[in-house]
Parts: sequence; structure tokens; C-alpha cells
Amino acid sequence: MAASQSPLSASDPVYADYNGTTPVDPRVVSAMGPYLSAHFGNPSSSHGFGTAPAEAVARARSQVASLIGAASHHEIIFTGSGTEADHLAIRGVLRAARAASAAGAGAPTHAAGSGAGAARPHLVIQETEHPAVLAAAEVLAEDGVEVTALPVDSEGLVDPASLARALRPDTVLVSIMHANNETGAIQPISALSRIARDAGVLFHTDAAQSVGKVPVDVDALGVDLLTVVGHKLYAPKGVGALYVRAGTSIAALLPGGGQEAGLRGGTENVAGIVAFGEAARLAADDLEAGSGERMRALRDALESRLVDLLPGRVHLNGPREARLPQTLNVSIAGARGVDVLAGAPGVSASTGSACHAGTDAPSPVLTAMGADATRAMGALRLSLGRWTTEADVARLAEEIAAQI
Repeated sequence: MAASQSPLSASDPVYADYNGTTPVDPRVVSAMGPYLSAHFGNPSSSHGFGTAPAEAVARARSQVASLIGAASHHEIIFTGSGTEADHLAIRGVLRAARAASAAGAGAPTHAAGSGAGAARPHLVIQETEHPAVLAAAEVLAEDGVEVTALPVDSEGLVDPASLARALRPDTVLVSIMHANNETGAIQPISALSRIARDAGVLFHTDAAQSVGKVPVDVDALGVDLLTVVGHKLYAPKGVGALYVRAGTSIAALLPGGGQEAGLRGGTENVAGIVAFGEAARLAADDLEAGSGERMRALRDALESRLVDLLPGRVHLNGPREARLPQTLNVSIAGARGVDVLAGAPGVSASTGSACHAGTDAPSPVLTAMGADATRAMGALRLSLGRWTTEADVARLAEEIAAQI
């Protein structure tokens, strides 16, 4: 499928921060427009003005479910962000487990986790998680939940054996991200979730960076909960979703009027949800058309150009194979990433996660991978996307090299 007209101007800097956020696809803007004007009704209303919005939300729910292979659109819960979805998954599951313990109910299904009856349940994450997951774990730790953070190797990957060793009778949930937002490292989720499932423990993965870039199927991954985010898929910011497998025991964090199966109160952001659904449909079409192969070719061409222009100074961070096709994280020997980007106004990229913007410190992700401070401070995260061209790749390499 041919991409739509780029919303980026030829006079703009080269945009290489698609992992931070994506431009909104004009086709997505067109799809959401009527729900900002003519179809303004509340989807929960029983009168005619609520009909079209309710139908649109249902359609978008099915589109998101289809993109990730969910068995039913009822398993998709819309949220206001990926951060909210992560907190709902992690804190919601732990809250449900504690409620079951207080009621003396034990575990109603395997999905509630083998530790559902524990007074102080146990949560497993890993060191290079998204800040939203780390924050959710911190909140729970302050509330008495025991948290284990698994280490990663030099490529940023979790060893499944370390998860097997970390599981305990009171473990309720494992949350390990699918693909890292800085290095693009793709975790062996299927192997990890199998270990958790065999122990009767729920598994959540934050797939914000991977959905739409590589094929994602909740059954193939073996997960019970999965986070998706609109603004990583060419939809506007402010809308996300949590996949919750049927039968999973989870409690609401924002109870209210009963929207979203009672798990997320508040009138739905209809226009944003419609945009998210259309973006999911377009992403599925792109994957079928081979967008991953195109991204991989552009990414590898960018790395090759940098290596040619800066011989012996370009060092890849993260795995060479098990990573997202559009993500290149490299450290430039003898240079600080922040200084390179400050001196290259024709390049819009980052030194790491946008969630750590404004900090001038070594990336916690690279540090956890064993990189020393000099290498971590020399890192650049260059992430490509739907409208990246070969000319953009050439310009990126030349402008970065020119600063070094």
C-alpha cells in the first residue's frame, strides 16, 4: 500500500525520532474529522446522537484487536495513554490479587496468578523497562508489593533462565516490554511467557514500540495483557489501549460510569479512538505490504554510511538481529550525543527515550547493558518511519558526521 502524502515539509529537518512519536497520517486525520464535528454525541447516550460515535468506537476496537490478533474486540480497553495502560495492567492485576486475598477467594483462574492469595504479592519486571512500568512498580513497592527487576545482558536481552529463577509461589505478574524504545531490542517474549504460564503467573508486555513495526500476535506471544499506543502508530497523542485476555482478573484504577467494561471510567475520546482504529488498519496493511523490510534496508544503509564516514568510531548498541527494523542506536567514539544533535539543526533525533528528555546523564538502558558512561553519553537513537526516504538517510549520515 502506498503511503499517503507526507505531513513533513521538504524544508524541515530530517525527522529521525519516530520512536519518540510519529507524525499523524493525513488519512487518520481525515477519518477522525467527522467525530470532532457532526458526530459529537456521547457514545453512551441512548438517543440518536450517540449511535454513530458508539458504532465508531466499536469499529476501532475491532481494528485494534485485529492488528494484534486478539480473539475478541471485547478484550481491548481504550485508555488515555500507554502509561495509563501500563498502570492499569500492572497495578490493576495486583489490586485484583490483593482483593482476592482479602476475600479469601484464592485464584479464580490461572490468569489471576499463583500468588493471588498472597498478602504481599510479588511482581517481576526487568531493568530496562519503559519509565511507565518502572513507575508502576515503584508505586506498588511503596504499598508493600515485592518487586524483582531482572538484569539484561550486553545486548539488552533478558535470559529466560533468570525469570525461571525469579518466580516464587507468591508471584502474581511478570511485565517485560516487547521491544526497547531506545535500542529496539526485541525480548524473547514467547519463551518468557511460557515460563510464567507454566507457573500459573500472568504475563504483561508493553508493546508500544513494536506494534505496527513487526507482526504482533497475542497468542503467539502467549501474553495475558499487552499495551498499545496510538501516537507510535501515526495517530494523535492521548489515546492508548490495553489488551486484556478474557478471564484475566484485573481491577479498575479509574472507576466511574462503567465505560470500557468497567475498567476505565470517563467518556471515551471518540475522535482519538477512531484515529487509533484507522491507524491500526493502515499499520496492518503496511506490514502486509512489506514495510518492515523497507525500514530494515533504510536502517542498515544509515549505519553503513555512518561507518564509512566515521571509520572505527561507530558502535552499535543492542542486538544486531533481534531488534526493530527501523531503530538504530549507535555510540560515536569521542563525541557526546547531545552535542552532536545540538550542532546539527538539520537533524531531529534523540540520544535516548523521549521520556527522559531534558536530562544530561547516561542512558539508564545502556548503563544496565553494561556500557560505561562515555559510551552511553555518546549514544544517538535514530528511528525511521513511514515517510523516511533514501535521501533522508544520506542527509542524516552526512550531517551527523559533519559535527564529528
